[in-house]
Amino acid sequence: MFGFLKKDKKEAKKDINETLEKEQSLSTKSFLSKALSKTFDNIKSVIPVKKYKIPFDQIEELLIQADMEYEIIEKAMNGLEQEIQRKHLRHRLIMLFEHSPKVDFSNMTKPFIKLIIGVNGAGKTTTIAKLAYSLLQDKQTVILGAGDTFRAAAIEQLSAWATKLNVPIIKTKQGHDASAVAYDTISSAIAKNIDNVIIDTAGRLQTQTNLNNELKKIVKVCNKAKKDSPIQKILILDGTQGNSAIAQARAFHDMVGIDGIIVTKLDGTAKGGALFSISNQLELPILYLGIGETQEALIKFSPDDFVDALLDEIYQE
Repeated sequence: MFGFLKKDKKEAKKDINETLEKEQSLSTKSFLSKALSKTFDNIKSVIPVKKYKIPFDQIEELLIQADMEYEIIEKAMNGLEQEIQRKHLRHRLIMLFEHSPKVDFSNMTKPFIKLIIGVNGAGKTTTIAKLAYSLLQDKQTVILGAGDTFRAAAIEQLSAWATKLNVPIIKTKQGHDASAVAYDTISSAIAKNIDNVIIDTAGRLQTQTNLNNELKKIVKVCNKAKKDSPIQKILILDGTQGNSAIAQARAFHDMVGIDGIIVTKLDGTAKGGALFSISNQLELPILYLGIGETQEALIKFSPDDFVDALLDEIYQE
């Protein structure tokens, strides 16, 4: 009897988990539909009516319209038939995202440290707030490090978010040593047993030698502050730049070794197809998508959901 009860509980738990996964997937698809609305408008200009099979040249044209690099389009479509079914195209497109993190972060010890990198205007500070909010929703503790000491406004902005989210922040005055802020933030997290550290850095172009040397120094100091597990270096890319962001991302990757990408402002561009090129060319995972200004407007990136959202616009069910 008790054996049956245990089995029933296991089955019930499994059913609950499956239901939650379905609800999460539906929620993600709903967000993606809003985020990709401009990309969808371009797609509909190529294929205004949904079909069961779509000619090769029309698929090629819509992927170009969505700002997918032609080299990647050729890679995805090589060998496909002249009339393409959804399941065949879906498999090829999802394969373009099959890039696991080059570093295994599953065995990291607390605190988990995220170093946020990118150019000015990409949305680093807002993304930090979104990441912190997401972690807080998972009942984890967070501390922020205002490592962009190049701009006083950046320190003020991150401080305002820390107040709003009710999380601690380590900061200093404009012009002070950014690597010292990073070290102090990690040390404080260790002393207070805080789960997560998120450190901002100054926006910089890949050509700015002094700031790039500072970034390398910050990475070294972070590794010294916490020697027992890796630092996750996350690059923020502006989605409105499309494929032009690839060269920028590659330069940062060569500089410090990027571990993952967050693409912001996806809701403001018709270049959603660039995500295929960005991930495939750099051989890096896309971790999250930013799709708005609010603290909730960040979703974990799912290749399956992303590809399905695109294909739902052109294929009949």
